[in-house]
Amino acid sequence: MKIAVLPGDGIGTEIVAEAVKVLNVLELPFEMETALVGGAAYEAHGHPLPDSTLNLARAADAILFGAVGDWKYDTLDRPLRPEQAILGLRKNLGLFANFRPAICYEELVGASSLKPELISGLDILIIRELTGDIYFGQPRGRRIATDGHFPGAEEAFDTMRYSRPEIERIAHVAFQAAQKRSKRVTSVDKANVLETFQFWKDVVTEVSKQYPDVALDHMYVDNAAMQLVKEPKRFDVVVTGNMFGDILSDEASMLTGSIGMLPSASLNSQNQGLYEPSHGSAPDIAGKNIANPLATILSAAMMLRFSLNQPQAADRIESAVKAVLASGVRTTDIWSQGTTKVSTREMGDAVVAAITKTITKG
Repeated sequence: MKIAVLPGDGIGTEIVAEAVKVLNVLELPFEMETALVGGAAYEAHGHPLPDSTLNLARAADAILFGAVGDWKYDTLDRPLRPEQAILGLRKNLGLFANFRPAICYEELVGASSLKPELISGLDILIIRELTGDIYFGQPRGRRIATDGHFPGAEEAFDTMRYSRPEIERIAHVAFQAAQKRSKRVTSVDKANVLETFQFWKDVVTEVSKQYPDVALDHMYVDNAAMQLVKEPKRFDVVVTGNMFGDILSDEASMLTGSIGMLPSASLNSQNQGLYEPSHGSAPDIAGKNIANPLATILSAAMMLRFSLNQPQAADRIESAVKAVLASGVRTTDIWSQGTTKVSTREMGDAVVAAITKTITKG
């Protein structure tokens, strides 16, 4: 099982180190190789996604990814910014389906900003299309306007677009995921304003006819943002486009108490996947040994389940995380009075200890 380990920038190196520590204790036949990506790769190779890193990712069964980005790179030309590495990996590997579960652990109900009765038992799966939409649409750029309200003014533009095959394949992923859950899909769009998302709505509706056992409803993105706060447990599987999914999944993450708890998986049609925490590189806390590694550790569990066909090992990691939380161990972002505050490394050690305990019992 070949794993490309790409820690990246900021807290990426710290949290990935803990996930690797957890994977190693499982004693499975992993072949892990580490490479530079993002700002670290730019410093060493002059590009955020050098060929050596891309080739390693292509040859791997799965990619364990940390985070990229730092404010010091914001003045670079856009193609050289660290964030282009993750976009390049998605495009080159065909990683079109992003799974972002938002699960509220019972031990962390009090860490959410919402009332306990609203989020207790919360289990939402947001499925975000990753390779289309405005992030990849052409044309894009800047020009002098020849029409509009201010002709002659400088303007910038990006193009939102989706093709039928792109929408169909992400819709199939959503409906198939719902069949293994509560058999409900909410498709989020802005069909009342955007032609792109009227097309999205039409295609998703057509695909839904192949899944008569799954209930489908449609919701405008602004209403979805409101309902996630008002009545989050009304959702089961949410499927949406690249930009809306980017925003809504971050909103959903805070329902659980901290974005530091949310893993994610990005898969292609061969189930090769890139696994990363939903949060960013957090350069303001990098090097302080206080970042929460649980999202990355849980991403490693998703990697075992979806790409490496090791569901029992994934269960061990997830059970260990629950056991650690039940014991009252917390990093700073989820700490509360009466619990034990630990560092990044100590949280990783606690998960390792919990896994070791279950292996010994087994």
